[in-house]
Amino acid sequence: MRILLTEDDEAVRAFVSRALELDGHDVDTACDGMEALEHLESNDGDYDLLVSDVKMPMMDGIALAHSAAERWPGMRILLMTGFADQRERADDLSKVIRDVVTKPFTLQEIREAVTDAAEDKDAA
Repeated sequence: MRILLTEDDEAVRAFVSRALELDGHDVDTACDGMEALEHLESNDGDYDLLVSDVKMPMMDGIALAHSAAERWPGMRILLMTGFADQRERADDLSKVIRDVVTKPFTLQEIREAVTDAAEDKDAA
């Protein structure tokens, strides 16, 4: 599965990216929503899954999810956040996002969330 991982915390980005690559996924990374949108545009949205932090500088994950869902409606979206109020902001995306993973999460939790999103896509 081809994944675009968007996370402003370099340590979390590296941790999640390595884990997903070990599971056999092709992972591209971005440090904020603007960079992620550039990746999406330059690849014409050719990603199976967008995994994004919610709270980031420049363009947050909610705005990124809205843009991605509008332009590439078949793309699955998985959000990550450590802030309860940010999770609530994602409620209007309930038909678009697969899940919101709460930080801090374990390696197993993020891997399972990605696997669930992949299985959901295969079923669609």
